[in-house]
Amino acid sequence: MNAAEITEKLGLQAIKNIRWYIQATCATTGDGLYEGLEWLSGSFIYERFFECPLDYSQPQNGQTVRVFVRHIVPLGKESQTRELPFMLYLQGGPGFECRFPGSVKGGWHCTAITEGYQILLIDQRGTGLSSPINADSLDARFGTTAEKVEYISHFRADNIVRDCEHIRKILCQDRADKDSKLALLGQSFGGFCITTYLSLFPESISKAFITGGIPPLVDGPDAVYQATYSRMMSRNKQYYEKFPRDVARVRSIMKHLNEVDVALPDGGRLSPRRFQQLGISFGFTGGFDSVHLLVFHAANDLETLGKLSTHTLTAIASSQSFDSNPLYCIMHEAIYCQKGTPSLWSAHRVRETCFAAEFEHSWDRIAASGEGDSSPVYFTGESVYPWMLDDYAELRRLKDVAQGLAEYTGWGQLYNVDVLAKNTVPVAGVSYYNDMFVDFYLSEKTALAIKGFRQWVTNEFHHNGLRADSRVMTYLVNLLRGDITDL
Repeated sequence: MNAAEITEKLGLQAIKNIRWYIQATCATTGDGLYEGLEWLSGSFIYERFFECPLDYSQPQNGQTVRVFVRHIVPLGKESQTRELPFMLYLQGGPGFECRFPGSVKGGWHCTAITEGYQILLIDQRGTGLSSPINADSLDARFGTTAEKVEYISHFRADNIVRDCEHIRKILCQDRADKDSKLALLGQSFGGFCITTYLSLFPESISKAFITGGIPPLVDGPDAVYQATYSRMMSRNKQYYEKFPRDVARVRSIMKHLNEVDVALPDGGRLSPRRFQQLGISFGFTGGFDSVHLLVFHAANDLETLGKLSTHTLTAIASSQSFDSNPLYCIMHEAIYCQKGTPSLWSAHRVRETCFAAEFEHSWDRIAASGEGDSSPVYFTGESVYPWMLDDYAELRRLKDVAQGLAEYTGWGQLYNVDVLAKNTVPVAGVSYYNDMFVDFYLSEKTALAIKGFRQWVTNEFHHNGLRADSRVMTYLVNLLRGDITDL
């Protein structure tokens, strides 16, 4: 039965107020399947690879990285790829690839297309399909820890931005200068990258939007963790106010994990401190509920089985991204380092010297606290620690590399404050007042240091506001356009 016959049999011609479409397909050959999926997604997608220099200061040495970009063009505008302006999206992280968008008919993708853009989704170097970094890929190329550390040192925001600039020049080589600029959208760490882009290549940017990622202009991460640990304490109090019975549940789980060596199905170890890391979800919409569900299942396992079930252990391991995205751990603190400042496991040092009692993990000390059974055990947030290199299966193989990066003193400048102070690029950004990942007060200082920055401050959303609600992108577009002035 062909498409015309199906249309007639279903009476689709009589449907006037709903958009419909029939794509002829063949199940045995696959003909028509991609076309049908493109219609459903509202876009045509090109998958592109680019060879970029590993070290832009020495491009002649021949070392390269392969960078993947997913190029999204609105349906019906495939013939306009040489004219439509680009919006480049920079993903949060560090260490995460861009998600494949099931559809561009909603969310920020829809806003970008409505504004007339075609979209570039880049897997930043070291992630996804862009010369991914993991224990296997490093072992295949290098024989020593020093070689691996030197290689990974080229995978920060400065070179991510240089990759973007390299790709921009290729895609826009036939365009006039005024038509070759990129609009930028950066989520979280992607906003850090945009600020580096504004420092290095402001002439290549038409406008920029930052969501939950206005970076602190610091030379090292200590000040960041001083702020975010305090924010995490507030989030823990809110969590236990919502789920007061979880105080006893979490205590029972922590007691069990202190007494029993619990192996995870993937070969990792669920230590008390790793369990506390579930608190990273507190920074997202719905995060309290997702953690409560894991706590509830774990406590029920202990009550009924006397141990944690494989189902629960798998769910806990699946909620943590450090094994699948190892850069998120081993390069996490390096994103704050400038002027040769080593991170030296900053989050661990700050926790031990300033917040050890608040984020206690030893059951002996928890049990000995003066508040008895009513004392809540606090979860931690977005922070990395040296002990993770023993508890996470994939990270164990990167232990020496991670230590080398923590001690590395070759970090250069990521931001040029003089250039930012003279900025002429239209920039708008949202700071989430209760953001657990990027401290509001540090972000506010940076926003004031970037000339012309239009900052929107709200407590309505959490760190994933861009993904959680399409209003975030729409508001920023209107803010930059001048339609919103009551800030």
